[in-house]
Amino acid sequence: MRYLIKKIIVLILTMFVISLFTFLAFHIIPGDPARLILGTSASEAKLEALRRQLGTDLPLHSQYINWIAGFVRGDFGTSIRYSMPVKDLIGGHVAVTVLLGIMVMIMTLIVSIPLGIFAARKRGTITEQIIEAVTMTGISIPGFFLSILFMWVFGLVLHLFTPGNYVSYRDNPVGFFRFMFFPALAIAVPQIAMLTKYVRTSVLGELDKDYVRTARGKGSTMHRILYGHVLRNAIVAVIPLIGMMIGSIFSGSIIVEQVFGVPGIGRLLIASVTGRDFPLTQTLVMYVAFVIVITNFIVDILIQLIDPRIRISG
Repeated sequence: MRYLIKKIIVLILTMFVISLFTFLAFHIIPGDPARLILGTSASEAKLEALRRQLGTDLPLHSQYINWIAGFVRGDFGTSIRYSMPVKDLIGGHVAVTVLLGIMVMIMTLIVSIPLGIFAARKRGTITEQIIEAVTMTGISIPGFFLSILFMWVFGLVLHLFTPGNYVSYRDNPVGFFRFMFFPALAIAVPQIAMLTKYVRTSVLGELDKDYVRTARGKGSTMHRILYGHVLRNAIVAVIPLIGMMIGSIFSGSIIVEQVFGVPGIGRLLIASVTGRDFPLTQTLVMYVAFVIVITNFIVDILIQLIDPRIRISG
């Protein structure tokens, strides 16, 4: 229980620091939200009235307190570019990105874990060397290049989907997943390569330990040792990497969504940054940070529950 309380305190402090840096970053950047809304030809009286309405005429610490208080209540302000509440604007975009992230994680896990185990079992063979070469290639290829390559091969040559013709999950779930498969694959390829390499290394590390030699000496088969003991210990070491991959998936989706024309938060974030839409950008940054921090919090708790060698004090 003490460990859980400490983790919750760290989580709260982390989110506080992220919110503070996010808020300050957009106030250090030159630019007046009131002037962006009304334009350069607006009178000073109108600008002052809008600043009072937006609360940007208050001291910096008061602005931060009001922003955080609104954020906790679910009031994220009004988008400067779209002239509508940020909460209403990001709802559908968040759902698209979350579904994309789930597809990426499913692809990554169902491919990389079995492939990493298989590579470990083929240690010292040509098969292992081929898998190693493929994974290194997958890690090295940038996501935007894979996106362009997939659009050309699967979209323009094989006609498996229509590039830029996004289909909403509300209108056509099958068409949605058919279209989203290729953006998800473009994000998943580097993650699959990285996790495969890490699973292989973890399994090989466990196979060299004394308990494996003892089990072999007692007559246990390699299959039983691998799936009864080795895999569980190896997965414990892999779980933190899976948590960190969430951040990579979100950062990768920003470019991939733009290339494929997917209306997720990545594409919306680029539009908000280029349009200097501070309320929208701040909300999206906080959302991504929140997802990453919560994911790593859950990963830490899972490690404590799964690994019997780790004791939770208190």
